[in-house]
Amino acid sequence: MKEKPKVLVICTGNSMRSQLAEGVLRADLGEWIEVYSAGTHPSRVHPLTIAALEQAGIDASAHYSKSTEEFIHQTMDLVITVCDHAHEVCPYFPNARKIVHKGYPDPIHFRPGQDAEQVFADLRDQIRDELGDLVVKELNLPVKKKS
Repeated sequence: MKEKPKVLVICTGNSMRSQLAEGVLRADLGEWIEVYSAGTHPSRVHPLTIAALEQAGIDASAHYSKSTEEFIHQTMDLVITVCDHAHEVCPYFPNARKIVHKGYPDPIHFRPGQDAEQVFADLRDQIRDELGDLVVKELNLPVKKKS
């Protein structure tokens, strides 16, 4: 049996954007890929990230903030940076077959009057749609992501 391609999604704290990406990509494409997330300066998974994933039916109870150092020597088929800061300081991944950047705004910086949970849910849906398509395209997966 052929090994699944490995995808690593990186942001600064591994608390919001990369965690959302890990959750939705695993839910939608986990049959065809292995997906991980990490941060250049890991912190903790934000409670609104967990809530947004659970709202979509994705169990995030095992999610925790990880460092890029945990993955630096592993072979990755695709590394995706999802915030501009991580893209700028992303460590060199000598065993990455491809590195791409797809930046998203920091969801914690919502405007006064905006519903924080809705901001996270909207970002989850945007990441789900855009990164799902990007991964399918970049890895030439013979499938369409689940919706």
